Amino acid sequence: MSINKVGVIGAGQMGNGIAHVLALAGYDVILNDIDRGALDDALTLIESNLARQVSREKITSDQAEQALNRITTTLKLSDLGKTDLVIEAATEKEAVKAAIFEDLVPHLEPHTILTSNTSSISITRLASRTDRPEKFMGFHFMNPVPVMQLVELIRGIATDEATYQALKDVVDRLGKTSATAEDFPAFIVNRILMPMINEAVYTLYEGVGSVASIDSAMKLGTNHPMGPFELADFIGLDTCLAIMNVLHDGLADTKYRPCPLLTKYVEAGWLGRKTDRGFYDYREDPPVPTR
Repeated sequence: MSINKVGVIGAGQMGNGIAHVLALAGYDVILNDIDRGALDDALTLIESNLARQVSREKITSDQAEQALNRITTTLKLSDLGKTDLVIEAATEKEAVKAAIFEDLVPHLEPHTILTSNTSSISITRLASRTDRPEKFMGFHFMNPVPVMQLVELIRGIATDEATYQALKDVVDRLGKTSATAEDFPAFIVNRILMPMINEAVYTLYEGVGSVASIDSAMKLGTNHPMGPFELADFIGLDTCLAIMNVLHDGLADTKYRPCPLLTKYVEAGWLGRKTDRGFYDYREDPPVPTR
């Protein structure tokens, strides 16, 4: 199963990173979004990140230029119909993802593989909303995509072996490492990571420590490069809450109950770096803990 042209749906933090690494690996990429501004911003960011790689001598200027030339953008979902592989990287809401796939399917070639970059939602359930569950998989990149080496490969109940092998080959061509996960809520990485972040919020909520002390304790005591609150703000508190809700609903275990303080921050619109406030206030330099 030869993959040469790849469609990426969603030009946000994950989508632009996925487009970046695919183009650098020699794939022709069509990047889709409903917002022209988001597409323009994505191209600007990709160009900036490629330039950073050139300055660090990770790639040559010719490689950067060729990668940028391999990326085209479109507002029309139907333009992705002639691709060999589609990677959906829209917001982490099942209804949104399902609607995208239902709109896209009529335009696809019979051989096109469909994937979702979802970090937690059932692959089997998403696949069932398409005409090709055997050619559907979870293709979960880590953030930031150009830096992180792992890609989780998640088979749905109907995914066939050819589809799995084709995607494993893509990961190898990207120079990344794949980890195969079963289709259970949040897969491997977020099944372990999100409860840790949620427990850090409970530790704050119960007054055991402050934002600064908990982050310092985890960085220095467990040698993590970022504390749980720094990491949560980087991921987005709305995404963290959404994944905890998927875990809680999908596994029906109270140990996955989202902390009320996490819910309160999301309700306030304090979602982390992307809104300039989360567990830290990023309007200050350096950022100041908000609790």
